[in-house]
Amino acid sequence: MKIIKRSGKEVTFDGDKIIAAIEKANNEVTEKKRLSAEEIANIEKDVESNCASLTRAASVEEIQDLVENGLMESGKFEVARKYITYRYQHALVRKSNTTDEQIMSLIECSNEEVKQENSNKNPTVNSVQRDYMAGEVSKDITKRFLLPEDVVKAHEAGIIHFHDSDYFAQRMHNCCLVNLEDMLQNGTVISETMIERPKSFSTACNIATQAIAQIASSQYGGQSITLSHLVPFVDVSRQKFIKEVREEFVSAGIEPTDEQVREVAEMRVRKEIERGVQVIQYQVITLMTTNGQAPFITVFMYLDEVPEGQLRDDLALVIEEMLKQRIVGVKNEKGVLITPAFPKLIYVLDEDNITEGSKYWHITQLAAQCTAKRMVPDYISGKKMREYKNGDVYPCMGCRSFLTPDTEGLGENGKHKYYGRFNQGVVTINLVDVACSSAGDEEKFWQLMEERTELCKKALMCRHKRLLGTPSDVAPILWQFGALARLKKGEPIDKLLFNNYSTISLGYAGLCECTRYMKGVSHTDPNGKEFALKVMQFLNDKCATWRAETNISFSLYGTPLESTTYKFAKCLQKRFGMIPGVTDRNYITNSYHVHVTEPIDAFTKLKFESEFQALSPGGAISYVEVPNMMDNIDAVLSVMQYIYDNIMYAELNTKSDYCQCCGYNGEIQIVNDEDGKLVWKCPNCGNTDQTKMNVARRTCGYIGTQYWNQGRTQEIKERVLHLSTN
Repeated sequence: MKIIKRSGKEVTFDGDKIIAAIEKANNEVTEKKRLSAEEIANIEKDVESNCASLTRAASVEEIQDLVENGLMESGKFEVARKYITYRYQHALVRKSNTTDEQIMSLIECSNEEVKQENSNKNPTVNSVQRDYMAGEVSKDITKRFLLPEDVVKAHEAGIIHFHDSDYFAQRMHNCCLVNLEDMLQNGTVISETMIERPKSFSTACNIATQAIAQIASSQYGGQSITLSHLVPFVDVSRQKFIKEVREEFVSAGIEPTDEQVREVAEMRVRKEIERGVQVIQYQVITLMTTNGQAPFITVFMYLDEVPEGQLRDDLALVIEEMLKQRIVGVKNEKGVLITPAFPKLIYVLDEDNITEGSKYWHITQLAAQCTAKRMVPDYISGKKMREYKNGDVYPCMGCRSFLTPDTEGLGENGKHKYYGRFNQGVVTINLVDVACSSAGDEEKFWQLMEERTELCKKALMCRHKRLLGTPSDVAPILWQFGALARLKKGEPIDKLLFNNYSTISLGYAGLCECTRYMKGVSHTDPNGKEFALKVMQFLNDKCATWRAETNISFSLYGTPLESTTYKFAKCLQKRFGMIPGVTDRNYITNSYHVHVTEPIDAFTKLKFESEFQALSPGGAISYVEVPNMMDNIDAVLSVMQYIYDNIMYAELNTKSDYCQCCGYNGEIQIVNDEDGKLVWKCPNCGNTDQTKMNVARRTCGYIGTQYWNQGRTQEIKERVLHLSTN
């Protein structure tokens, strides 16, 4: 059995240490008030039994709580008092420097919690370690100096989650939609070097990837670009090729027709598109930002984002090539083609590509093949999004965070403005904790919702105020050179924080377990659904009230919860014990999602969750878990068509793994090892060495490839399929 030390290091449970600690306290009281050796041994056995029942590694703090409880229950209050005093004194010593042990455990690669904090960061790499070390210092400063005490306490207790505190000390925002059009058409500056308007499509793609890396190093969340900003440079290349081809014919003594010139030039255009897309795919994967990972980048593929004619046909060619190259995959260190994590792809379903016989149906078929093989693209319904977003269709920022619709009217180009806008940050309310704290009393529940959402607002205003006064010089590529704005040197970014330009997000998690506790049924049950929708409306109303009060664009966001799902679960178990169907797992459910263990078919799930997605305007994504669909592309297309008619944003989760030991290409399984810990195991050869397998799973909108903590791993293991293999 394993335990987690305060440093995050995972070690084997040692009952002798518990006995030694109790004996120290025992020896400080008179003999009459002491415990017997048998009583001490019984307390140790009870602690060990309780830890084993958790189905996860207990923390040192949890073990000490259990020891305290055991001492109190034994009636030896004097010994308990000495133990508590001893524990308190050592806590004071630790508080004098809260970061040393954490940082040392990072350097030694022994911090289990940090190892599994981000499924796209390799914690053994120096640059990742450096980022985590800086993060520990930032979290310490944030906790001790920058945030109010009540916010810190609520965050540590798992009542709320103040996201990305490891970046809060710096004046950084969360995620954005990159205005690549401005940067490419009007030029930009990267690392103090002037970059002029590109003269070809492949050059434009290369500039885009360099900008992506710089942007990722200037913010902590995901970014999105659209292929429609790159596609005008296809014709730039075309015109260059037409001129070159004509000159080559003439120099060879041939007077070509326009058709001959065009035919050869178009062949070169196709090759140019192939090169440009390859630049994006390989550059994004191999680039490393200052935080030690590939950029969290999403590529938006929307045919109708450009006018009909040559431009849209060129965009179709670029999208087609993007899908073809992703289907192939990328080679791992063994030279085997695998599924890469980035870039994430989003494909918009609309009238001209959703039905057989429509103009771009062939691209939709290709997208379905890509999803079956590589888990992307994800899908936005143009029809449903126009219903929800003021008639507009635009990408999310990163994995799921959506801007509120532009309410400032049409810009110079006759379009609403989305590119160049961003999100200020997220604070999440733990809905399961609200429910459990109310003890099932609905009046108390709504009272607590009032109190805790106001605490979330207080925390969010800390985020907003941290950005106020930020000079554009802190990230020139963002604020001065077109990625988000063209501000002057020294000009603060303040005007971009108000008037609906940027959003700030109230996150929520565990609606499923919250409903089950309050109503005794799943939120898919009619009785539970009514309550769950009421909770969602309450949170939306809060955001509307705050928006009116502050002129800041508060919006409700369905939190993805990567590592936080485990943190929330552990905090709930500590506060409320094991409540069946509510706190008895090492994870809680993301946002409004149906519980991963609940049997439900893909179409019913999407239809049900669409009602909740409409009430989560600041960000949400739904998914269906499917088996290997490579031999059933028609079923994938059926799901895509259902998405188009019923839900704004959804994805299909497939499996795409590889064992480097035996060459198995399928689904690597999750099993319990001899200590009860969940590990990944090849079903073919039994390999459990994570360094010798490639696993890709979607856990928070993005695909993760560096494994997960025990809570998220349990959630992955327990997922039921929503589509049968028949």
